[in-house]
Amino acid sequence: MLFVTMVFALNLIPLSLSVVTFLSLFLMGGFTLLFGADIVLLFISSSQAEFTHPFGPIALLGAVTALASLKVMKESGVDIRPLRRFVILFLGGITIFGGLMHRSFLILWIIGLFFGYLIISKSFREKSVFTMRRIMMFLGAAGIGFVLLEVVARITGMTIFSPLLRLGRIEQYSLSSIKTVLNNIQLIGHNANASYWGAEGTAFAEGYITLPMQLVLFFGLPFPMFFGVLVNQKDTIDYMLPGIFGYGFDFGILGLALLMIFVLGTIVIGFKVLTMYREKREKNNKKYLGREVLLTGALAAFCAQALIGLFVFNRTINGMALFTFLFVGSLILANVVTLKSRS
Repeated sequence: MLFVTMVFALNLIPLSLSVVTFLSLFLMGGFTLLFGADIVLLFISSSQAEFTHPFGPIALLGAVTALASLKVMKESGVDIRPLRRFVILFLGGITIFGGLMHRSFLILWIIGLFFGYLIISKSFREKSVFTMRRIMMFLGAAGIGFVLLEVVARITGMTIFSPLLRLGRIEQYSLSSIKTVLNNIQLIGHNANASYWGAEGTAFAEGYITLPMQLVLFFGLPFPMFFGVLVNQKDTIDYMLPGIFGYGFDFGILGLALLMIFVLGTIVIGFKVLTMYREKREKNNKKYLGREVLLTGALAAFCAQALIGLFVFNRTINGMALFTFLFVGSLILANVVTLKSRS
C-alpha cells in the first residue's frame, strides 16, 4: 500500500525544487515545535508522547533534504543566506528538544546528519566536509551533551534524562534477552516455550516486532498485540535490544535474512537512482532536482534508522517507527518506477 501510494505521489505531484524545499522546511519547523511541546509537557506534567521514536526519521528526512536543497540552490547562484538561517535554527531546535527526550534519537540524528553530509558531498563531487579535526570536535560536543544531560537529570531529579541510567538498563536487561534469543531462535520463528505466551503462542510473529497497534486494529489485521508486555516483562525480549535479535526471534533466521536483503537492496537501488539523477543534473536537466534532494534525505534517514534499529535499539524500528521505516523505504523504491516512466 505504501509503495503504490508513493509511486502515485511521485508521478502526480509536481515535485519541483522549490516545492520540496518548502515541504522540508515545513517538516523541520513542525517537528521543532512538536518535539519542543513534548519536552514542555514532560517538565510540567511528567508525561510525554515520545514523538521522537516514530517521527525522528521523518524529521531527519526533512533536515537532510533541506540541506541538499540549499546546496543545489547555491550551485545555481541563488542567495541562500535567509533560508540557511531557518535551517540552522530548526536543526538546533530539533537537536536540543529531541536529544533531551531520548538518547536513541540523538544517536539517530547525529548519524543521519553524518550520512546526509556524506551523500551530499559525494553527489556534488566535493571533498568530504569531515576532517579529523572536525570529527574530534563533533565527538567532543556529543560527549559534552551527554554530560549535560546527566547534570540535568541529577539537578531536576528526572531520571528519564540520565544517559547512565539507560546504559545501566542495557547492561541489566539486554544480556538475558540475547541469551533467550540465541538459545531459542530457529530457521523460521522460535521455540514456542521461550515466548511470553508459552504453549498458547504461535512460535512465529508473536508481537515482539509489530506494526502500530492503532493501525493493526483499524484494518483488523491478524497480528497479535502486546499492549505494554514488551516493556514490563524484562524476562522476554527487551525493547532496547538490537533489532536483529528481535526480528530474528520473531521471524527466525530466514525472516532476518529477508529483512537484511530488503534493507541492503533498498539502499543499493536508492544510490543507483541518485547517481542517475546526478548525471541528469550535470547535463543541465533540472527536471529531477526536487526528486534528487528528496531522495538524498530519504536515503540518509533510511540508512540511519536501519543502522540504529537493527544494531542498537529495536524500538527505533518497531511499532510506529516500523511504519515510518516502511514509508521511507517505499519513498526510495518508488523513484525506480518514476524514473523509468519519464526516461
